[in-house]
Amino acid sequence: MRALHTADWHIGQTLNGWSREAEHAVFLSALGALLEAEEIDLLLIAGDVFDTSNPSGESQQMLYGALAGFKRRRPNLTIVMSGGNHDPALRLEAPDDLFKGFDIHALGTVRRKGDKIDLDAHLIPVPAADGTPAAYVLAVPFLRAADLTGVSFSQSDSGVSVVEAARAFYAGLTAAAEARIGDLPLIATSHLHCIGGMESEGAERRILIGGAHAVPPDIFPSRIDYVALGHLHGPQNLDGGRVRYSGSCFPLSASEIRYRHGVTILDIDGRQITATHHDMPWPADVRRIPETGTTTLARLAEALTRIDDTGPASLRPLVYVELEADDAPAVIMGKAEEALRGAPVRPAGVRIHRPETGDTTDTPAPLVALGDTDPETLFCTAFEARNGFAPEARHLAAFRDVAGGI
Repeated sequence: MRALHTADWHIGQTLNGWSREAEHAVFLSALGALLEAEEIDLLLIAGDVFDTSNPSGESQQMLYGALAGFKRRRPNLTIVMSGGNHDPALRLEAPDDLFKGFDIHALGTVRRKGDKIDLDAHLIPVPAADGTPAAYVLAVPFLRAADLTGVSFSQSDSGVSVVEAARAFYAGLTAAAEARIGDLPLIATSHLHCIGGMESEGAERRILIGGAHAVPPDIFPSRIDYVALGHLHGPQNLDGGRVRYSGSCFPLSASEIRYRHGVTILDIDGRQITATHHDMPWPADVRRIPETGTTTLARLAEALTRIDDTGPASLRPLVYVELEADDAPAVIMGKAEEALRGAPVRPAGVRIHRPETGDTTDTPAPLVALGDTDPETLFCTAFEARNGFAPEARHLAAFRDVAGGI
């Protein structure tokens, strides 16, 4: 039996206002072809299918269309999709009755019968060619604080820590599953941050459960033969490879340009599971100009002339630009934006770096009580710290539009 583990699609994501819809369409088409070419029997999607808890109709249509395409290519494919912290938990489960008719299983919430977890909902059989179960998936979505019993949220509370509660959750669920499945292979899905995992800046939220954002990989009992994780966007192994992040589908932020994006293919031979990373080509180039350090406006203009201008506009390269501050920041920003508008690229972000002063002493900014400031002042301070110059009227106007809707 063969399985494919993927996660963190973030359908509906935009980057600096640019839609990633065309890129997602290319990725999902390539994934369907891979499922067929590799003769995959089980597809595991470990959360953050969507980028937002309120996905657009187009985003939902893209997901459903992709799932239908997968089943057309592999009619006997079992699909298990568990929710992440970005996903609309109940909306992910809404088509459940329809999904089950196509052997698609969506778990966005922890389901219970009375005060006990509903094992029938979370333990999903994967049939062999003769229809008998060949393996089982223990599908667990992103756990919220309410899903863990007896958690202490402060030192004054009586109760157990988040780690202890999560360990007890998985221990109880795994023991119940083992009693039912015997010695058949058991694969779990989960969406969380494991200690030891490498984070990527700019796309992953630190998801808090009771004040803790990470748990050790040993919360997953050894009876689980493979843990398919989502949330961290870099493909990586933990616990000797038994616990693994497949990584995101393509770069979702500047820090992910260095990753080998792809999926994980699992070869299942009894309870022996071998995981192999499979590279997936990026649907569109994502690059930093320059690759390291900073550049000038002149060198930026030269770099832009070397970019291929063929292909659809929706798949043009997304570029991050790091500029030296050799003039007034507002002047540099204006000229950079003008150069980028005339190039066959989608600007993902421009940062201006002030020259080093030679003073290596870091002087922390004085703390300000929230009651002594206001949102616009905080925005101006953060904007200048990030960009190296004060916000202009257009930036303040955009902020006020957003703030007025909160």
